[in-house]
Amino acid sequence: MRIARIKTAEGARHALERDGRWHHIADPFEEPFQYTGGTTAHSEAVFLAPVEPKVLLGIGHNRTLNDHPLPIQAWHKSVHTVAGPGDAVTAARNQGTVNAEGELAVVIGRTAANLTAENALKHVFGYTCVNDVTNVDQNLVDERNFQGKAGVNYTPLGPWIETGLPDPEQVAIDVYVNGTAQATSGTFNLPSSVVDCLIYVTSWLTLEPGDVVMTGAPATVVPIEPGDRVEIVVEGIGTLSSVVG
Repeated sequence: MRIARIKTAEGARHALERDGRWHHIADPFEEPFQYTGGTTAHSEAVFLAPVEPKVLLGIGHNRTLNDHPLPIQAWHKSVHTVAGPGDAVTAARNQGTVNAEGELAVVIGRTAANLTAENALKHVFGYTCVNDVTNVDQNLVDERNFQGKAGVNYTPLGPWIETGLPDPEQVAIDVYVNGTAQATSGTFNLPSSVVDCLIYVTSWLTLEPGDVVMTGAPATVVPIEPGDRVEIVVEGIGTLSSVVG
């Protein structure tokens, strides 16, 4: 099942895809769904970021990726960096290399605290594509990941949430720049699994419906330049497209 957030004459609305149309719903996290009666044809839909998280977390998979291995770690990224499909990423100038990072994002569906391997995925509402844009050279002077990840529209999300992903641990992720594949990988190459990420994060912080955990870039990091079009293709979900301004 696909859940999107789209523009309508009445403002932003969540909607469920069925029979070639998007059927508007009041609240995607409410069961059962309450349909408002409005619909939008798929061909006419203008997609927004599919969720407006109050908490947006990234995962530092530094267990095996540096010369002083540390356990899995998480960090906060500002929710003010969230952007929708097609929105322009404003690359920070004169601050070093800007990278696109194609990742699988987890959207939490219900209050999640102290999750376990047995129940972690039961707290997931669905999954979407994310581009964790980063000024990577800033990591050398700001190990808290603030400066390099705080740019305008540095977290494109979308185009929708897929609630029925069969196995989030085995999802291919490709990154295209101007139509050419620059990275091909998947969650199967993450040092820490999607479930590991959720267990770790919720051992310290309670997550609520709509919060987002970016699960890390499994060798899907690609330098980008102003004028580029970046596409993050996540198997079973779709394509998230952004332009670099």
